Amino acid sequence: MSINSLLSRLMLVALTSCTGASLGQDAKETETTPGTRIEQKNRAPVSSQMVRIKVPHAARARLKSGLKVLVFEDRRSPIVRVQLTIGGAGALSDPGNTPGLASITAAMLREGAGQHSSIQIAEDIERLGATIGTTAAFGSSDVTLYASGLSENFEQWFPIFVEMLVRPSFPTEELRSLTDRKKAELRQQRSSPVFLAQERFHNAVYGRHPASVIAPTIESLSDIRRDDVVRWWRERYVPQNAILAITGNLSAPNLLPLLKTSLEQWKNSGPSEVFPANPEPAKSRIVHLVDRPGSVQTNFAIGNIGVDRRSPNYIPMLVMNRILGGGPSARLFLKLREEKGYTYSVYSAFTAGKYRGNWRVVTDVRTPVAGDALADLLTEIHRLCTEAPSATELEAAKRALVASFAISLESPEEVLNYSVTREMYGLPDDYWKRYPDRVMSVTAHDVQTAAREYLDLQRLQIIAVGDGQKLRSVLERFGAVKMYNVEGQGATTTAAHDAGTSNR
Repeated sequence: MSINSLLSRLMLVALTSCTGASLGQDAKETETTPGTRIEQKNRAPVSSQMVRIKVPHAARARLKSGLKVLVFEDRRSPIVRVQLTIGGAGALSDPGNTPGLASITAAMLREGAGQHSSIQIAEDIERLGATIGTTAAFGSSDVTLYASGLSENFEQWFPIFVEMLVRPSFPTEELRSLTDRKKAELRQQRSSPVFLAQERFHNAVYGRHPASVIAPTIESLSDIRRDDVVRWWRERYVPQNAILAITGNLSAPNLLPLLKTSLEQWKNSGPSEVFPANPEPAKSRIVHLVDRPGSVQTNFAIGNIGVDRRSPNYIPMLVMNRILGGGPSARLFLKLREEKGYTYSVYSAFTAGKYRGNWRVVTDVRTPVAGDALADLLTEIHRLCTEAPSATELEAAKRALVASFAISLESPEEVLNYSVTREMYGLPDDYWKRYPDRVMSVTAHDVQTAAREYLDLQRLQIIAVGDGQKLRSVLERFGAVKMYNVEGQGATTTAAHDAGTSNR
């Protein structure tokens, strides 16, 4: 079977695997689930061969500096894409008194390099039709530099990328301008209930772990000096902790000599990366209420600590999450949106990286139904912990995951990302080849075990952002309530009403 044929059939499975019929039944409409507006359909017959997927491999090399190189040749497109991931240079490693240093350093790479000003860099990139950028997300121990452009002028735009990496100038005026813009963005963020919910959720779940920080402060941005940025770049931007991934219309054997020449000034220095320590899950359920007077809706974020990327529970978590809240056919969506009409959307997700990430449910509802919506949400979580999913529900979730994976192999960037992930976490060489089979081997018992371990109702942290006067008494039935203002200050605690006797 050709890969295109396989992908076409898997796409059909992904579109028709929302539910309920056993394999081999005719593809015909069934009745809609009572009380919902989603039309459930049976699956088309599917061959077991559909999980046999050929995963392309990237060519691998290692330079004398310790830099790992992955190259995936793709002749279908004239575009070359470059991604450089540097471990230990991300925001998770920010000094405790200077959150934002890693993200500011990453952003400053575009503001001047060598003898070129930020304006000259921007003009050269635009003239060559290329794109160059950086990111150092909060919660990540990595910083990522990325670039893309035509293969025919790769040798013109790639040196700009290299110069930004190895010869940034960090102009003081540009630094001041950047921190001023970030301060304005931070002030604006505090007006967003989504940001407030995310901030309080990370604080509640991670406690003193550095992943609890999701943004800089006005004070920390004011304290960042050019010397701080230069020191961070010099100590953290080191090749032995980096992976350079390139995909596009180029030849790996011809590319390696160019890389060795271009990057010869990037020397091995500084310490090797050490993976972050794992955070400890919250031990008891607490309701955190951010008082936003006048809000007409309530934003919820609910969850706790989950798994890291190397955990044997990672794939069972994928399947469990898909069943509960991983899409529009998941239980939470069908219950809270389609049956009850509480919300426009409700989803669950989890992060798994170099340390144990979090699992969470996010939704926003009309404040008058906030209590009922939260009760139904917790009931669905409890049901997954106490009742194994049906065979058809489990099969649909697993096949949807495999279908999504197969379709993603059409994207050279995704294929390269899979190679970076395997390299970054030391996964086996055949990890992605075996991935579909590992997904399909997950049992109902595995799903229930994962739910009981990571979705324990008595340890979940419940964050609500909304009108405190209307919500406080409603939320006290779910646990002790801590209240905060929109600046994250002024926590007060009230006792729970029957919090220890209700699964809801």
